[in-house]
Amino acid sequence: MNYNTPMHDYTFELNKDFNFSAAHYIPDERAGKCSNVHGHTYHVNITIAGNELDDLGFLVNFGELKSLISGAFDHTLLNDHERFRDVPPTSETVAKTIYEMVTEYISGLNNNPVCLQVILRETPTSYVVYRPKKEMR
Repeated sequence: MNYNTPMHDYTFELNKDFNFSAAHYIPDERAGKCSNVHGHTYHVNITIAGNELDDLGFLVNFGELKSLISGAFDHTLLNDHERFRDVPPTSETVAKTIYEMVTEYISGLNNNPVCLQVILRETPTSYVVYRPKKEMR
């Protein structure tokens, strides 16, 4: 799939698509059918940018990013995760959480890549883009 990415001045931009399967519910009757436990195969697109490559010639190891997210969430009930203790696991908050996890991981890399956005597709017809304002990156 092609997704729009934000304009930037970085030399490199990499995108990684992957998926994970998880269940969730929104603990409020206003959520309608989503107030019941149900599952999705979430499709994720992560956009990483930067100017420098690491010693292997990578901007970032996408296999490690995929493992980070899939390892945390695949085949789980998202509501059971500490990261969703105070906020329900809606598509919006899951996308933001993935962004935060990726940012935490890449902040330790010497070549200083940045996560520009996370796109999370919950169903074939609905997806969320989480793209923090530039000053938040």
